[in-house]
Parts: sequence; C-alpha cells; structure tokens
Amino acid sequence: MSSQPEQRLARAALTHLAEPGDPALGALLALCEPAEVLAAIKADMLPGTGPGCGDTPASRAALERALGRWRLRLPELPDDAGIAAARRDGIRLICPGDPEWPDGLDDLGRARPYALWLRGRSDLRRSSLRSVSMVGSRAATAYGAHVAGEIAADLGERGWTIVSGGAYGIDAAAHRGALVAHAITIAVLACGVDYPYPAGHADLFAEIAADGLVVSEWPPGRRPARLRFLVRNRVIASLTSGTVIVEAGERSGALNTARHAADLGRMLMAVPGPVTSAQSAGCHRLIRDWGVTLVTSAADIIEMLSPIGTADPPAASPAKTRSPDLPPSRDDLDEDSARVLDAFPARGHTGPATVAVDAGVDLDTVLRCLGLLTANGFIERSENGWRLRRSGPPGR
Repeated sequence: MSSQPEQRLARAALTHLAEPGDPALGALLALCEPAEVLAAIKADMLPGTGPGCGDTPASRAALERALGRWRLRLPELPDDAGIAAARRDGIRLICPGDPEWPDGLDDLGRARPYALWLRGRSDLRRSSLRSVSMVGSRAATAYGAHVAGEIAADLGERGWTIVSGGAYGIDAAAHRGALVAHAITIAVLACGVDYPYPAGHADLFAEIAADGLVVSEWPPGRRPARLRFLVRNRVIASLTSGTVIVEAGERSGALNTARHAADLGRMLMAVPGPVTSAQSAGCHRLIRDWGVTLVTSAADIIEMLSPIGTADPPAASPAKTRSPDLPPSRDDLDEDSARVLDAFPARGHTGPATVAVDAGVDLDTVLRCLGLLTANGFIERSENGWRLRRSGPPGR
C-alpha cells in the first residue's frame, strides 16, 4: 500500500493532468489508488488488476482515449518539488478523507473533485455546515445587486456562510454583502486560486481569503476557460444545503447551478423580480416550471433550510422599511457609508486612501464601506480606481 503523502501528491498531480469531473478518471479513482493511476498515465498503460484496483465499468477504448488525453499534459506537470512549492502564501491542498473535506462533495459520486486547492484561513468543512449558495446573472440590475447584497448580509449576521462563484454581478454582490456583515464567504473559481478572474476582483478575492476561502479544483496558475465555469458549478451546489438564484436570464449560467442543486437533492430557491425584467425571466421559469420555492428574505431561506421548529426567530421589524423592488437611497446608508460616498468626486476616479482622507475616516472603514456602496449600486470599480456609478440609486 502506498503512503498517504504519496497519494496526496498523486492527487495534486492529477489536478494538473485531467479536467475536473472527467468520468474516466472518476471511474479509475473509484477502484484504484491515485498513485497507481498517476503511474499508469506516466507509463502509458492502463492500471492492472490487483488489490485496490479492478476492472472498470468504462470501456477499455474509452479509458485508452482518456489516457492519451491526460498524457498530453505530462510535459507541463511540475515535479514533486514544484507541486509541493505550490502550497505557499496561504495556499493548501485538501483531499477526500481529510478532516477538512466536506461530506457534501461526496454526493457527486464519481464526479467528486480529485482534490481541492484552497486559499484562506477558514476550515472548509466547518464553514460549509451552515451555508447557502447564492448565484445569478453577471449582468445584474441594480435591483438584483441590492437584493443579493441585503440577503447575504442578513444571512451572514445570523451565522450563515455565503458560497458563490466570484463573478461580476450577483456573485460579487453576495460576497460583498457577507463581508459587510463580517461573515465567512467562499468563492469557488474556475481557475487557479492565485489567478484573479475577473481581474477587477483581485482585491475582492484577497478580502474573501482574509477570513473566508477561495476554492478551486484547478491547480495554481491555471487560467479560466468557458466550459470550466459550468464544471465548477457542481461544486458550488454540492458544498451547501441549499442554492438561491437571485437574478437570472433565460440562458444564465446560474440555471446550470440550479440543475446541479436539483440533481443533488438540495433545496432550490429563487428570488422573483419585476415581470418586465429579462434578467429575472430565469427565476420566474424556475418558480413556474420547476416548482422552485420563492424566497424574498434571509428569514425565508433559513426557514427552508432549517429542520422544523429550529429556524431562527424573525428579526425585529426595522423602524423604516423599503419595498424590495426599489433601489436604495442615501437615507438608507449608515453614517460611515454616507461619509465615504460624500468623499467621491462628482466626476473622475479616486482611490481608497484619498477617500479616507477626504471622508475623515480610517482606511479599514473605507474598504468596508466600498463593498456596501458597490453592492447597492452607488459606486463601481474601474480600471483607474473607483467612481460614482453614472446611473446609480436615487438621492445622489
């Protein structure tokens, strides 16, 4: 029997050689040790029969084609020292069977990740025990971003972890809402955890990793590709007990996550939007045709995910309420956020340090407020820094 360190090293190598969710590799790993599979790839020979490995249900021809596919990446495979060196700067590897490995990933069966690369301080298993996936359109409307941010913040304040994909739009609003509440949030990427994509979210990923986690099935340095986003979605769905689609068009990738959640038997929920909005058409179809549960608040989501009689008590009604289909106004902001917003120039761009000086607050306060102001549509990130959003909420 091979040593445990050897098996871990083999799993790390397999993340370099094979794309996640490869059914042929999943079939082999169900019957063979990872080190034996890796040795077979290097030798250009299918694993033989013997202890821990037997005949696979996949056809031999299919496995041989897969073997050739994996061998194409052998010249790019780092040596053992190179693979070990990738575990630096807060990056680590977890494998099935590790104490930090979430049980929910095992529900994927042979599509289970071979291993996961993590960047951040939190424990993935513990963080996933009480968690919700929130996904939606990249081209989010002000309404969608506001709702996602508010719900994520409310869930975070009640101790729930927010899991999303780190993309523009709803994903970013959900992550930022959790960060505003000082809650743990997990970004599952379709590239290496050290490869910020989209590039405009480099600071967001750093902020997520400070207290939460950035997760990927791809090794450090791997770039994103279109199909990898769809493959990644099954991990987002499996990590949590429920998925919320906040805003999605008819062909949104968020519907792919919804299908994975449904196939895994996870609770699936959707937030309704204006009937005139094409960006909510996917949510309305989920509710109408799939029988997905309609939710409009954190309390609704917690009720659906909690055993009967254990849901959190409803929060006290705020002194001032606001219709969910209306964008936020200046009057809804706390004092620090209002000061930070006032420090933005009417035209052009600025940076956090300049805003801190003009607003008379410390830099940490500015960084916290930037997430809230962005999620609520007041400001936006640009190549040259931060600026007021041209078509932001009323009360500007």
